[in-house]
Amino acid sequence: MSLAQTLERFQARADSALDHWLPRSDVPPTLLHEAMRYAVLGPGKRIRPVLVYATGEVFGTTGSALDSSAVAVELIHAYSLVHDDLPAMDNDDLRRGRPTCHKAYDEATAILVGDALQALAFDVLAADPALTVDTGMRIAMLHELASASGSRGMAGGQAIDLASVGKHLSLEALENMHLFKTGALIRASVRLGFMASGQSDPLHAERLDIYARAIGLAFQVQDDILDVEGDTEVIGKPQGSDQDRDKPTYPNLLGMAEAKATAQRLCDEAIKALSCFDTRADTLRRIAEYIVKRDR
Repeated sequence: MSLAQTLERFQARADSALDHWLPRSDVPPTLLHEAMRYAVLGPGKRIRPVLVYATGEVFGTTGSALDSSAVAVELIHAYSLVHDDLPAMDNDDLRRGRPTCHKAYDEATAILVGDALQALAFDVLAADPALTVDTGMRIAMLHELASASGSRGMAGGQAIDLASVGKHLSLEALENMHLFKTGALIRASVRLGFMASGQSDPLHAERLDIYARAIGLAFQVQDDILDVEGDTEVIGKPQGSDQDRDKPTYPNLLGMAEAKATAQRLCDEAIKALSCFDTRADTLRRIAEYIVKRDR
């Protein structure tokens, strides 16, 4: 099966699980539920759920045991996009090729959408009966998601990002920002796939975390490259928006050629980390390559 077919299979499974867990739009409060579904079910790469499923696949875990983790990470990601797009943050009008949530509805509704999606993510992970791990592991998974989402993870990275506009960052500082903002939830996706599979081997956990850290950074480097070279119609958000806001990026700091070389080095590092796994990890290997070659 090609990577495109595998991604389509995982994306379709994630979409079905998201549709199942999101409140129906005809159930009160109807406007909020409609906006939640708008924010989540629009077109997207679903890279975080894909990583959950691909990691579980390494250990022969069934999709039903992975669905709640896949849903939880995508709900957190969607909430972060809704809030990041607000006028108080990045003030974006376009996301995934459509009006952002606060443009399609209004700012107050968008804030509530983010709040509700964050709460739902933890509810799904806590309550899903198909997640067959013991109570201790389930609590550890909730802790993993909370840590990746909070001030020492995604939210903290966004705070650093906002404070860095118009400033020159060192490579170390830029990397640290993105390990929080983008990398934390990507790493959590891989970790949750591992944990939902009932795994605890410390060597496997370490190698998967090296992999996830590398692809998390590579994902951001490629995003920065696409902000310069991408097409708005393809990437689904305004091309050049980071430049317009004078945000620190890898191309600005390193130059485009070195930024592309950095993305490839991170891809190679990720693939090398998986050397202890057999061919069942091939999807993870191909995802690393996809991340640095994608055009959106």
